[in-house]
Amino acid sequence: VLLVESGGGLVQAGGSLRLSCTASGRTYSNYAMGWFRQAPGKEREFVAAVSRSGTNTYYADSVKGRFTISRDNAKNTVYLQMNSLKPEDTAVYYCAAETYHNWAYAPTSAADFGSWGQGTQVTVSS
Repeated sequence: VLLVESGGGLVQAGGSLRLSCTASGRTYSNYAMGWFRQAPGKEREFVAAVSRSGTNTYYADSVKGRFTISRDNAKNTVYLQMNSLKPEDTAVYYCAAETYHNWAYAPTSAADFGSWGQGTQVTVSS
């Protein structure tokens, strides 16, 4: 599956951004979807994930209550709504996909995702 992210940019602390990731090439509803991020000099870290059905979501503690992941299977798109952004949220954000038989499950480890987008830069100024 081909993944293309969009929506990154520069925002002041306390602001909001919405990232989008559109998939093509395979049956999108077969995929659990996730967002990861990587800051300079740091390892890639889990941000959020959503199950195939969209009913189950998972978040890193650092973004819980501020970020919301959702998906629209009709549009082959997953979203990451980011509110109350902090300078420490600055990173390249990556969309990831993996097929799972279980409609209600999504992994939270980067090693469990096989398809990745090219990334989109999010910069939060203080």
